[in-house]
Amino acid sequence: MDVKQGQDGRGTSRAYAVDVLRVDAESSARRPDFAAVEEPLEIRLQGSPFIVTMRTPGADRELAAGFLLSERIILDADDLGTIRHCTDVDAGAEGNVLDVMLVGAARDRADIALAGKRPVTTTSACGVCGRRSIDDLVCTLPPISADWSIAPATVATFPELLRGAQSVFDDTGGLHAAGLFDRDGRLIGVAEDVGRHNAVDKVIGAQLLAERFPLSDRALFVSGRTSFEIVQKATVAGIPILGAVSAPSSLAIELARQGNVTLLGFVRGQTFNVYSGDHRISI
Repeated sequence: MDVKQGQDGRGTSRAYAVDVLRVDAESSARRPDFAAVEEPLEIRLQGSPFIVTMRTPGADRELAAGFLLSERIILDADDLGTIRHCTDVDAGAEGNVLDVMLVGAARDRADIALAGKRPVTTTSACGVCGRRSIDDLVCTLPPISADWSIAPATVATFPELLRGAQSVFDDTGGLHAAGLFDRDGRLIGVAEDVGRHNAVDKVIGAQLLAERFPLSDRALFVSGRTSFEIVQKATVAGIPILGAVSAPSSLAIELARQGNVTLLGFVRGQTFNVYSGDHRISI
């Protein structure tokens, strides 16, 4: 596998300097502040436009790899040829166009996807807006069979460990995060983005590019809520335990139960809810 990243362009800045008027109960004053950067990333397959997603620049290769995995266009790292930023684009798009070259059967799957997908720009809050129907959301995957368990006390450490690794959040206060943990609760991978699904793609994609699959001995933890698409991404990656600081949606719970994923929500302090797969919580 030969994965290449071209020029970084504007993809190196994740915080945007801005002057704000800070108002409190007694006074107001102008001061410098930072906002999370949000820019479009166009992902091309074999040179053909596939999708435009809004994301925080950085880890674009990982984002593309994780996204294509969740879309089932690639099944493993061997399906990837090269991933590089395009240089033959307008100056305003430099660093924001990524071309992915595939090999083998992945090329055929890409052709099918390109033929059936309507042009779309996804928002940072939605990673499945380009689907033609709700049926497209459901991919046939075997239930996750991993049978290891984790202690509640270990789960309770996830929010603080993930928050401590959010370097850009400290400056902007406006980024979601996804963290990958091993069985002992060690944080082994983290990604930040304005979109929670992008953060998941980045952290999973990094493991894919490093050829560290499958992820059956890992737990995924995300800031914010858990949507259907995040459960789907975890299921495709073979991750048996998924937790979040907030609530899951009803469809997320249904998919987790269908895929035998241990789904945790409201992980705060020493408490959390288990919505599916409670056999993996060692009580």
